[in-house]
Amino acid sequence: MSETRKDSPEETRLERLLRGLKSQGIDDKKLLHAMEYTPRDLFVPELFLDRSWEDSAIPINCGQTISQPYIVALMTQALKIEGRHRVLEIGTGSGYQTAVLSRLARYVYTIERYRSLMVEAEIRHKRLMLENIIYRFGDGWEGWPEQAPFDRILVTAALPEAPTHLLAQLKVKGIMVGPQGRGSTQRLLRYTRTSDGYETEDLGEVRFVPLIAGVAKET
Repeated sequence: MSETRKDSPEETRLERLLRGLKSQGIDDKKLLHAMEYTPRDLFVPELFLDRSWEDSAIPINCGQTISQPYIVALMTQALKIEGRHRVLEIGTGSGYQTAVLSRLARYVYTIERYRSLMVEAEIRHKRLMLENIIYRFGDGWEGWPEQAPFDRILVTAALPEAPTHLLAQLKVKGIMVGPQGRGSTQRLLRYTRTSDGYETEDLGEVRFVPLIAGVAKET
């Protein structure tokens, strides 16, 4: 007779989350270490603090979300980041994903269309003494051509079609990961730039808010 494993009373919510990520195929030790030392509760609105270590997406300001930890881990692992890499992130949001990236890469360039979200994320990063993050309030759809080419690009909102203008900001052999599709669900795609184009891999179904061009007007 099989037995159902029960969480030990000594196991913390963080430990349960990390164990769950490992059971879902997240095996990059550096990534797991980065997530262990990035306090998700710092990035979650006070109303949802009790859900900080659940493996679920959580609403934040401006109608955005902080992604499910498994999706953060899946996308980050798919990028295959090395310590010397310069990473472009499209969509800072709460700054949680940015913080995880910053523990793995040399520099993270992050773009956010909501100024208030960018300011709040920068404050959180300063509390964690993360000093390799460069911020831009702007249109993520345009990327950051002045700082291109990048080793890696992560898009945290759904692209309606193949983002050739962003792929052009990748180095040859560089990798971009992001959701693509126009409906309520999308496909998570990994692009690898080649000398004459790019290769595409489908990593599964995901749910993201759409990537919107332009900067947001906040009242």
